Amino acid sequence: MTVLIPGAAGQLGQAMVRRLSVDHQVIGLTHRELDITRLDTVMAAVTSQRPDAIVNCASYNDVNRAEVEPVRALEANAWGPWNLARAAAAVEATLVHFSTDFVFDGEASAPYAEADAPRPQGRYAVSKLLGEWLATEAPRAYILRVESLFGGPRAKSSVDMLLTAVRSGQAARPFSDRVTSPSYVEDVTEATSRLLQTAPPPGLYHCVNSGMTTWLDLTRELARLAGHPDARIEPLRLADANLVPPRPRFAALSNAKLASVGIEMPAWEDALRRYVTVKKDMKDMKIAWERSFPNNSS
Repeated sequence: MTVLIPGAAGQLGQAMVRRLSVDHQVIGLTHRELDITRLDTVMAAVTSQRPDAIVNCASYNDVNRAEVEPVRALEANAWGPWNLARAAAAVEATLVHFSTDFVFDGEASAPYAEADAPRPQGRYAVSKLLGEWLATEAPRAYILRVESLFGGPRAKSSVDMLLTAVRSGQAARPFSDRVTSPSYVEDVTEATSRLLQTAPPPGLYHCVNSGMTTWLDLTRELARLAGHPDARIEPLRLADANLVPPRPRFAALSNAKLASVGIEMPAWEDALRRYVTVKKDMKDMKIAWERSFPNNSS
């Protein structure tokens, strides 16, 4: 199978290129190489390569800045997926597109299912919901909602920053009252690979690690796994952060629908353990390199 991956330089894109290259011929394109907001360039790239599948990892992810740059958010998160969907239709390719838990208002008390009605609270969230709808223009479209994505080669997520704080002795400031179902990038790419191989019914799926947790409990588990049980952790309340737009207070997602088609997502605790182990191995390798080649370290 030939798989085209726009957004190949990002956190999810890099991990997706690495994972799918194991089983498929992958064409990874960065934003500079393919601007998905331009229909003409998207059509040209897709019709020339004629991929069997397009896995869209390109998006506008700055939640705060989207409030003052709504057009840019719409171009990348809504019109871009629409362009890819129309190009996928032209060559009869499968489209995989990623969305977010932000499409919900966070007022639930049990994990959201795919059938629950979305109520986006900010311009970023609106742009992502529009992208979900427009992506279905493809003949076979899979919309995968991920949440609190962490890990991968370009790790700059909230989880990554919390682990850095824990290990450096700085204060980690997680929310005590915000609930999440985090998504380990390695598990998301594995699920995407399984989806392409098994071709379940197209549609909307939640692709998050199993279970749910508060950011405070997640940080405590990070500290334990990293060997810093006495790390400085200063809990925050979501209401005290005055975030604009507001974040969903309860953002846990149910992945039962994905499990029903044979794609089981590991528990968030297991994902966190593997993530911390990988980060530790990378840190140990860097230390070993710097000791062996002290004049070449950067």
